[in-house]
Amino acid sequence: MNLDLATIRIKNLRLRTYIGINDDEIRNQQDVVINVVIHYDAKKATSTDNMKDALNYKVITKAIIRLVEDNRFSLLEKLTADVLAIAAEHPWVTDAEVEVDKPHALRFSDSVSLTLSCKKD
Repeated sequence: MNLDLATIRIKNLRLRTYIGINDDEIRNQQDVVINVVIHYDAKKATSTDNMKDALNYKVITKAIIRLVEDNRFSLLEKLTADVLAIAAEHPWVTDAEVEVDKPHALRFSDSVSLTLSCKKD
């Protein structure tokens, strides 16, 4: 039995980006809230207590921030897929899930969110 299956959760990463297809969305940045779940086998990290044997969530988070803040997106689907690609790119990752919320996207709603996930073989 493997007791070292790790789950990293990056919760409520609040960023601003250009997202949408309406004129005001194209001209003005909007808030997005990103949640990421990453699973990996942490057996080596739990036995060595060495950072080089662990998945570095700070590096992953910085890459997500650069992606979101330095680009423009028409669709929530594209933004979410691009963030998921970053979350899943490390070879140790077994599966990942990303949810992106677009607060105030609808008049009577707190937010609209989209979730994408992947599982590596």
